[in-house]
Amino acid sequence: GAGALALTAGRAVKGALIARAREVRTREQAQALRGLRLYIDRADLPEPEEDAFYLADLIGLTVQSPAGEAIGTVKSVNDFGAGDLLEIDPGDGGPTWWAPFTRAVVPDVRLAEGLIVVARPREIEE
Repeated sequence: GAGALALTAGRAVKGALIARAREVRTREQAQALRGLRLYIDRADLPEPEEDAFYLADLIGLTVQSPAGEAIGTVKSVNDFGAGDLLEIDPGDGGPTWWAPFTRAVVPDVRLAEGLIVVARPREIEE
């Protein structure tokens, strides 16, 4: 079942987090938690710096082309090992598509307006 852990230390290593929890006292207890997905309440996170955001903030934003045309919404943000990818739902019943979260493809993020601008790569244009 779900339970809360009080993390006392941690460090990122190759796309994962190695953490120490107050409740875990033995190596066997730690091994039993290996691969566990950790979730943090948003209220426990520090406010992002100005012009910064958490990737989770992108989910649900309207996606516009550089010309201002609505082309979908952000369904998810994932990293499969080669960098962050935005899953875009076109909203018309068509298949979702993926956009690399790079400045070249995503030149503008406007959280206050609830939108991001995505220059859809030619390889995935219809």
